[in-house]
Amino acid sequence: MALAQTWSVGLAGVQGAMVEVEVDLAPGVPTVALVGLPDAVVRQSVDRVRAALLNSGHEFPLRRVTIGLSPAAMPKQGSGFDLALAVAVLASARVVPAAAVRELVLLGELGLDGSLRAVRGVLPAVLAAARAGHREVVVPEENAEEAGLVEGIAVLAAGSLRQVVAHLAGKAVLSPHVRAAAAPAPPGPDLADVVGQAAGRRAVEVAAAGGHHLFLSGPPGAGKTMLAERLPGLLPPLDEQAALEVTAIASIAGTLPPGAPLVTRPTFEAPHHSATMAALVGGGSGQIRPGALCRAHRGVLFLDEAPEFPRAVLDTLRQPLERGAVTIHRANGSATFPCRAQLVLAANPCPCASAAGDTACTCSALERRRYQSRLSGPLLDRIDLRVTLPPVTRAAWLDGLGTPESTAVVAARVRAARAVASERLAGSGLALNSQVPGRLLRERWPVPRAALALAERALERGSLSVRGFDRVVRVAWTLADLEGLAVPGADQVDEALGMRLQRAAA
Repeated sequence: MALAQTWSVGLAGVQGAMVEVEVDLAPGVPTVALVGLPDAVVRQSVDRVRAALLNSGHEFPLRRVTIGLSPAAMPKQGSGFDLALAVAVLASARVVPAAAVRELVLLGELGLDGSLRAVRGVLPAVLAAARAGHREVVVPEENAEEAGLVEGIAVLAAGSLRQVVAHLAGKAVLSPHVRAAAAPAPPGPDLADVVGQAAGRRAVEVAAAGGHHLFLSGPPGAGKTMLAERLPGLLPPLDEQAALEVTAIASIAGTLPPGAPLVTRPTFEAPHHSATMAALVGGGSGQIRPGALCRAHRGVLFLDEAPEFPRAVLDTLRQPLERGAVTIHRANGSATFPCRAQLVLAANPCPCASAAGDTACTCSALERRRYQSRLSGPLLDRIDLRVTLPPVTRAAWLDGLGTPESTAVVAARVRAARAVASERLAGSGLALNSQVPGRLLRERWPVPRAALALAERALERGSLSVRGFDRVVRVAWTLADLEGLAVPGADQVDEALGMRLQRAAA
């Protein structure tokens, strides 16, 4: 009997889990038994491994082969186990030393010719290997830069099974991969491109400073999409931990930008209104994948033409947006993804979407109500800022009203406001005004009662819910941070209330 062991990594959400790969060769009728809850892709890896071994100059053992993937109770998915299976088979056949692979972590998909192909989720897999105490990992060459983001573990990049075997046999040792210098990210769209729309520009600045959700309503051409696309540029760059979280999600989703393994800027996701619930939140029939909401973690999720999305799909966003994470359950397991994103909704005021506004609208009052009711009240109640944009005037478009502020100028004010909020919230475990619970607002950072007079009347009339009242106070704190005030006054509360109740400004 010949037994060999090595390691690979499985994924559960954005977390990697170490998987021990064991191969046992025993006398008997040549057959292969693969155990350990493999999915269809993992079961097919036996055929890929057999062809890769033969085309790399090695024989697949003509004995009874038992392959075990431990822990046996964890579902195994994907083609990333191919390389570990092939090396374990060779080690059990004494082609490579069994001791050389006992603590080695191997990731990668094998082509039938023995080539090593890139796989998804390498970053969280290597992070899991480093936490488990492993010191070397072999990955495909295309994944080397991504794997190199993890400190404390040597990354060996290989292009084929032949190279891996030669390394393990001591014939051609692979050198640890050295990360290349990161290329500067191209500049994003500039806020200076937005003409007019003082209310919209103010709204995205406040949203960026406090992390507030935003709803933009207005006719076509008013600049709703332009404003939403420029919101990520106002957000501060991601810190190291946030960058690794976002990069891990992009790696699992297969959306990692080529040549830029570390995502350092807030992301922007804008799914089409035909997106399904699984595409928006996450899921899938096989391996659970993150949806657009999860891919927008630490960034912006923009839903243009929001009333065109199915109402049930939009309502699934309510709980994840409040929790900052989404857990997707399936019969064979579950996966949790972080999704602390800023939601930006954009909508036309009516189905006809006349660019001239209400003066040329052909929709009846009933049609307008039906169209606007596609956005449920509970969802809108979770939106801090609601701004109605007027049509852009001829004077603003053709003649200009001065040079608009650029993204760099507004982003500097946002950074300063966030620094003030972070200092105030220090020790509470919170970083943004939008995250502060209402009870904590009232107990630790109360706003003078006189400043809340208008908001209290709106609450008494029923035009503002209790949740909405707390959100008005949060926005008022953000406005105070932007203006350098120690405590919000009546002006800040009234402006926050105006943004909450969709009062348009020119």
